[in-house]
Amino acid sequence: MRDNGPMNESASRLYPRVTSFRSRRGALTEPQQASWDRQWPTIGRDVADEPLDADTWFGRSAPLVLEIGSGTGTATSAMALAEPDVNLVAIEVYRPGLAQLLQQIERDSIPNVRVLRGDAVDVLENMVEPESLTGVRVFFPDPWPKARHHKRRLLSAPTFSLIASRLKTGGVLHVATDHADYAEWIDETGNAEPALATLDRERSPIGLERPVTKFEHKAHRVGSTVTDWVWGKIEA
Repeated sequence: MRDNGPMNESASRLYPRVTSFRSRRGALTEPQQASWDRQWPTIGRDVADEPLDADTWFGRSAPLVLEIGSGTGTATSAMALAEPDVNLVAIEVYRPGLAQLLQQIERDSIPNVRVLRGDAVDVLENMVEPESLTGVRVFFPDPWPKARHHKRRLLSAPTFSLIASRLKTGGVLHVATDHADYAEWIDETGNAEPALATLDRERSPIGLERPVTKFEHKAHRVGSTVTDWVWGKIEA
C-alpha cells in the first residue's frame, strides 16, 4: 500500500509542536515511490511505543548503531557498506530524504540498514532499551542559530543524558557540526555529561571515518570549520 504521509495521530507524533528538526514535507518522485513501496514494509517503520527488537528486525545479532538525522542517506549508506558487521538504524523525519536512502540501499544491495521515521528523542525514549547501543551518530544537526530557538537544539543536556543511558559501557557518541556557535554549545554541554568522556579514537568499537557529503563540501567552500567529537560511555 502506498504511503501518503502522516495523518491524524501519526501526524502529531511525526511532527510534534516543538522539535529539534525543521518540518519539511515533499512529494516523492515516481522512482522514489516505487522503491519506497518495495522496501518500506520490510526495512522501514514509523516511530511507535513498541520496543525496538533489532535482532529480529535485522535477522541477526550485531552491534547496534543509531544515526540521528540521516538526511538523504549519503553518509549512512557509505558507513554501512564500510561496516558490514554493524546493524545501523537511520532516524529521519524528512520523507524524501528517507526515500533517497531507500533507493541507495536497493541500488547497492546494502543489507545492514533499517530506517525509522520520526523524532529521535521519541525513538530513544520509547523504542530503545537502556544499555543497548554500541554507537550513536549525530552529524550536522540543525543549529537553530537564533537565541530564541536554542531550546529546539537536539543536543541539549537532557538529550546527552538520554543518549548516554542508551549506550553500552564503552559505546560511542560521535557528533559533527559546521556551526561555530553550536560547536561551543555542544562542547560545553557534552563534556558536562558525567556518563561520557572523550574517547581515544583508536579504541572506538565503531568506525569514525565520515564520508564528506555535499553538505560538508558546501561548508568547506564558505569557510566553515567542521568540528567532530567522540565520546565514550564510562562505567557508572
